[in-house]
Amino acid sequence: MDALDTLLDAAGADGALLAGFLVLSGAALVAVLLVGALRGRKDVRRRAAAEDAGGAARRSSGGGRAEAQRSLERLMSYVGTTFAGNEKESRVLRRQLIQAGFFDAKAVSIYFAARLTAGIGLAAAGLLLLPMLFDELTTSSVWLYSGMMGVVGYLAPSFYVKRRIGRRTTQHRMGFPDFMDLMVVCSEAGLSMEAAIDRIARELVEGYPSLAENIYMACLEMRAGKSFPEALERMGERLNIQEASMLATLLQQSAELGTSLSQSLRVYSDEMRNKRMSRAEEKAYALPAKLVVPLTLFVFPVLIVTLMLPAIIRVMGTL
Repeated sequence: MDALDTLLDAAGADGALLAGFLVLSGAALVAVLLVGALRGRKDVRRRAAAEDAGGAARRSSGGGRAEAQRSLERLMSYVGTTFAGNEKESRVLRRQLIQAGFFDAKAVSIYFAARLTAGIGLAAAGLLLLPMLFDELTTSSVWLYSGMMGVVGYLAPSFYVKRRIGRRTTQHRMGFPDFMDLMVVCSEAGLSMEAAIDRIARELVEGYPSLAENIYMACLEMRAGKSFPEALERMGERLNIQEASMLATLLQQSAELGTSLSQSLRVYSDEMRNKRMSRAEEKAYALPAKLVVPLTLFVFPVLIVTLMLPAIIRVMGTL
């Protein structure tokens, strides 16, 4: 605590302002939630005065929670509309969150709330903990490291979203040829497109859960009235792979030209399988070049020392 007091005394006016901003930000969030909860509690008590005790107790807890939830939702909506930028940037961010698997309508607001919370929280933690853990740090170093921690906390959710999109995109690209094979089987068996999509989603849920989730969403969109190519096009946007969008174009052209749907699906399925094999071969061919650096740095020096050390010891013994 002595180190913390010394830090705050040495920080001056700028440090006091920043610390006050961090404290007031957290206090304002807590105050908004408390005001909403207290307001809801008063309304519930006024309504419960004319009712029986049992029903009043149930509605009191439920009404208080509902009012607190509405207050939190209003706060999240304000954060989302304030930091989301213009409508175009908001749509781009919303599409990225959908590709990452966050389908909730409040995902954008939660995303910015997480960034603010992580940034302010890590910066405040740095100001409190760094002086206690490292007494030799100067005041400017503590503020610098705390600011860096705040920046890392603010950017961490975006890195997480991008990493999650990359993992899901890889899974989608690996499972899409299997999806096409099952489409061919269902088409030749005489199933309709909606029935085929529903069946394939249930078959792929074990191996490719993310792909199966998006396929089932396409099935729900078809039940809601969208055409099969349009549902596949929207699914391609969610999957973040070009193969799904190309499939929608292929099916639309097949319907316009009157060609066989089963034959078109079979040709496209073979192409997807060949592309997956080509990607595997490309990774296999690139493996020797990637092994050069670790072999040169870690394996070859050990081999040289192991082979040359007995001869060096023998020569040194004869001298």
